[in-house]
Amino acid sequence: MNEKMSSSFVKQAAILAVAGLAARFIGFLYRLPLTGLIGDEGNAIYSAGYYVYVFFFVLSSAGLPAAIAKMVSERAALRQYNNAHRVFEISFAAAAATGFVCALALWFGAKPLANLVGVGESYLVLRTLSPTVLIVAIISVYRGYFQGMGNSVPTAVSQIADQAVNAVASVFLAWLLLRVTGGVAAGAAGGTAGTGVGALVGLAVMVYVYQISKKPISARIYSEKTAKLHESDEMILIELLKTAFPIIVGTAVFSFTNLIDLRMVMDRLTNGAGFAYEAAKNLYGQLSGKYVLLTTLPAAISTALATAAIPNIAASAAQGERKAVLKKINTSLRLAMVISIPAAVGIGVLGNQIIKLLFRSYPEGGDLLMIGAVSIIFLALAQITTGMLQAVGRVSIPAIAALTGAAVKIPLNYILIGVTGINVRGAVISTIACYVVASAIDLAALRRITRVRLDVTGFLIKPAVCSLLMGMVCYVAYYALYYSVPNNSLCTIVAILAGIISYVAFMLYMKGFDKNDLLLVPMGERIVRALERRRLL
Repeated sequence: MNEKMSSSFVKQAAILAVAGLAARFIGFLYRLPLTGLIGDEGNAIYSAGYYVYVFFFVLSSAGLPAAIAKMVSERAALRQYNNAHRVFEISFAAAAATGFVCALALWFGAKPLANLVGVGESYLVLRTLSPTVLIVAIISVYRGYFQGMGNSVPTAVSQIADQAVNAVASVFLAWLLLRVTGGVAAGAAGGTAGTGVGALVGLAVMVYVYQISKKPISARIYSEKTAKLHESDEMILIELLKTAFPIIVGTAVFSFTNLIDLRMVMDRLTNGAGFAYEAAKNLYGQLSGKYVLLTTLPAAISTALATAAIPNIAASAAQGERKAVLKKINTSLRLAMVISIPAAVGIGVLGNQIIKLLFRSYPEGGDLLMIGAVSIIFLALAQITTGMLQAVGRVSIPAIAALTGAAVKIPLNYILIGVTGINVRGAVISTIACYVVASAIDLAALRRITRVRLDVTGFLIKPAVCSLLMGMVCYVAYYALYYSVPNNSLCTIVAILAGIISYVAFMLYMKGFDKNDLLLVPMGERIVRALERRRLL
């Protein structure tokens, strides 16, 4: 593989991974004071509206960043810069149109949609989120274009700016509306209003970067040395739709599973398991505001890696560089699992303790983490394999995998949630089954299509062994310290730190890290040189 291209791939992955994790971490942090303000009931209202919004966002533009990045990178690899920019222009018009229609549908359909999902109070959340659909649709076009051109910095900066403003605005508006109205539903709506404010800032960043990049973009277009193969608007639009539609379907299915959880949890808890409506809302708030929040945090890494992999693998495929494609596939899988497996083990071992540390006023829901932490691994695997299949042009397979996973989840939801002793835990179990099925189909298809020889030892066995040893260290560290100092916050933090240090030590001892893995962390080159001198790499 071309060393320059390999370096570029690692660099883009590093930028997106760090930015994605930072943005997700900021988003996680503001949910802590927000939960303190609105509680589990408010989380249920917040999440009900937010999941409906996400579904409309998916329908309007979720497939665009990946589709645009793939199409732009393929043309840029062949030095067809004019056609690459035409992809951006046509995608912009398409995203603005679909985003506007979905925003109107969300605004005018807020009350019936809220009633349909079983949480009527969430209509205020839907109203506050409706303009955000249009804003985010437009942002997705800018991000897809710059990522396709091999520049992940604008996406990274806009993500962090978006989430930073979102965090402050969400907590402030939730506090303000809660204080003015005294209603939890209004507080939840204030929390989601900050999402739109943050999105506006993220869009402003992307527009600014695009404006200052206009001259070099134009210069590159006019200096094309290759024959200017002009693609018609119709050709580009058709390719965009063909590329984006299966991605949208696959993403929409996973988004729809959240709506399935929402509707079925509320219905089966009340009509099947015999819980009162308010109790059912609290249980759903624990599921969406704690379990989903914490288990999807590590997925920021795999999402970022998938985002970086799509244009990089697509560019290598367009140039016929099979070895580069295969190496990038193994690198992406290993990076995703090196993070996801220890995160799953750590959260599973310390589930109750983490919930009590983070949500002191509402400490319920730790059992959901202990049961469902393994979903982190399969969610990450599904995300990264989806990105790689999209990169090699097999965009319909992830959609089929997601549909199959949802088909498994729905009957499990219905059966398990209705059992009083299982109740909301049934949604966690069915989620695990959904991701296991989807990731297995994606991985099998990836192996068959690319004929890649997977480095199972590197991406699975070594991280798994080291993570299990780390889990034992976390458990012993917590209870050994708690015996002397019975303070949950202190013991949990010490146990997490001990887990991180021990995992890194075990991985170094087993030579589980690759050079490319360590280049993703701050001062990575210096760390690599030091470890190479000690023959630990």
